[in-house]
Amino acid sequence: MDSWGLSSFLFFGVLLLVSGLPTPENFDIDGGMDRDIFDINEELGLDLFEGDISLDEVQERNSIIGENYRWPHTIPYVLDDSLGMNAKGVILKAFERYRLKTCIDFKPWSGEANYVSVYNGSGCSSSVGNQRVGMQKLSIGKNCDKIGTVQHEFLHALGFWHEQSRSDRDDYISIIWDRIMTNRKHNFIIRNDQESDFLNVPYDYNSVMHYSKTAFKNGSEPTIVTRIPDFMDVIGQRMDFSDLDILKLNRLYNCTSSLSFMDSCDFELENVCGMIQSSEDSADWRRVSEAPGGPESDYSNMGQCKGTGFFMHFNRSSVNEGARALLESRILYPKRGFQCLQFYVYNSGSEGDQLNIYVREYSAASVNGTLTLVEEIKDIPIGSWQLRHVTLNVTNKFRVVFGGVRGAGASLGGLSIDDINLSETQCPHHTWHIRNFTQLLDSSNSSLFSPPFYSSKGYAFQVSLKLTNLTNVGIYFHLISGANDDQLQWPCPWQQATMTILDQNPDIRRCMSRELSITTDPFMISGNGNYFWDRPSKVGGKAFFSNGTQFRRGGGYGSSTFMTLEQLKSRDFIKGNDVYILLTVEDISHLNSTQSQPVPTFSSDDLCASFRCENDGICIVREGNAECRCPSGEDWWYMGERCEQRGSRRDTIIIAVSSTAAMFALMLIITLISVYFTRKKYHTKTSSNTANTTLENQYAL
Repeated sequence: MDSWGLSSFLFFGVLLLVSGLPTPENFDIDGGMDRDIFDINEELGLDLFEGDISLDEVQERNSIIGENYRWPHTIPYVLDDSLGMNAKGVILKAFERYRLKTCIDFKPWSGEANYVSVYNGSGCSSSVGNQRVGMQKLSIGKNCDKIGTVQHEFLHALGFWHEQSRSDRDDYISIIWDRIMTNRKHNFIIRNDQESDFLNVPYDYNSVMHYSKTAFKNGSEPTIVTRIPDFMDVIGQRMDFSDLDILKLNRLYNCTSSLSFMDSCDFELENVCGMIQSSEDSADWRRVSEAPGGPESDYSNMGQCKGTGFFMHFNRSSVNEGARALLESRILYPKRGFQCLQFYVYNSGSEGDQLNIYVREYSAASVNGTLTLVEEIKDIPIGSWQLRHVTLNVTNKFRVVFGGVRGAGASLGGLSIDDINLSETQCPHHTWHIRNFTQLLDSSNSSLFSPPFYSSKGYAFQVSLKLTNLTNVGIYFHLISGANDDQLQWPCPWQQATMTILDQNPDIRRCMSRELSITTDPFMISGNGNYFWDRPSKVGGKAFFSNGTQFRRGGGYGSSTFMTLEQLKSRDFIKGNDVYILLTVEDISHLNSTQSQPVPTFSSDDLCASFRCENDGICIVREGNAECRCPSGEDWWYMGERCEQRGSRRDTIIIAVSSTAAMFALMLIITLISVYFTRKKYHTKTSSNTANTTLENQYAL
């Protein structure tokens, strides 16, 4: 279904829309409160270890030290039927974040001895590391269905404590003990370096595993004070992995690459990321730091750093109309069969110029590669950087090809591209580009509405930002009346809307974007007794586009504390005074079905659960029996049934020398005894022969 065609009657070239009349009230999923994991668990009266860690009775210790606590790189999981639909969708999105940034993968459980069962328990909680107990539970309860929270709990399961429990934490933060609830002070204990290893990575204020500054407070004052004041409002973020979170996870699991990431290029290096100029074109792309007619700087650095800031530019003035320049990526090798290409493009030439995206796919039948047009990008606005996404579906090795084409008209400018990222992930369905954002923050507008969009199923929707709060930005999803309403199912069932304020870092692996997912529950009732997600023409309020066209807008569903203004002004959320909000609405009704339960490879009472190996030995099951695989080093090792005995090269040498000396002494003794008895036997025989000779002589006489 062509969503642009469906929505053409609504757009009318309008990018920024405002409401004409009041609409139904918004539903705030957080109740107007910004609650962290530990706030959620405290409200439920839970007294978990360090606030969200489950300690099992069979657990002797719970630490990332020791290979026995590692999971395989592909972790089996079950999404329990108790989970809410939105939670299931968010969990699957969190898995995609792991795949993009690490080598950790997840697969539905198919009988493996150990697996993670995610369920709707009381609050948000997990064990630390692989407990090898068969089914290991991880709770994503009410209000825990945020992607950062899911990432946090799975990092526990993968083997990580909280950041502020590191053995060196007092060098970086101060714990204000008299501000902590008396019965919660134990949550601030330090893990010594025999229990926890921070993998030679610096202390991370930005970690998704760090407590917030008000964790377990008994008043209004912070319980944690950072020794560097600038980080006071940074600690406790639940947006995404930090760079150091990823570094530690990759070190712990010996990851050398991530699963779904393919390529990233900001053109700062002269080798332009291995890209090549095609021999099939009539012009070339050039690596420059500025271009005639613009842009005056690249998009990565926005001119902030002298001596840096490069992009690729196709100068249209050097060629005739219809001429093209082809820039080809290095050869890439797909694994999943679908890719998302993200990049920024700048048009300083003519409105008739266009950028074509091709793939050159190689196969046995086409060793030189077959060039296939994927998308034509036309009507590129003049004079500003624009974010673009292009969906690819390539299964053979390939190159991505950027084809600049000169259109009609005179201009000294051309086309420029920068900050290219390619990953084996799904592209967002829509992009809301908000220009001059800082001016909007300073204005008196209470709400900012997106253009109208259509979901893949044909539902029309808008997204609104609430900018009136002095500390927080709110975001809401609205269904609106659209062209397909007569053919759609109402109330709207199980459409998950994901709204992401993009961190515009040049490398997608380093982005820490803010994301919220909500799901349309067809049985949800609003305050006036109507179905909340019913047809907007029935339950929505009147609203007008800026050109006067009337439509109906349903109530908003989202969060008034989606993001703090401090967070929004940090990193690259606002870049060049622009903000990008990525939007995806997908049908997740298939998640209503129960995940099939296979026959376990071994009984759920994993044999290793009651068979503990000492000295960091790893329990394995061989031919139905548990046994220990003992650790060893260059000149030491452990041995025995449970790795209880230690050996070393020095001990072996001593034993060998002692054994040799003892053997030499024994052989010497045996030799001496043998000589003694041989001589004695010889003397006895000699005496007997002498006596016989004398007797014979007597008889002879």
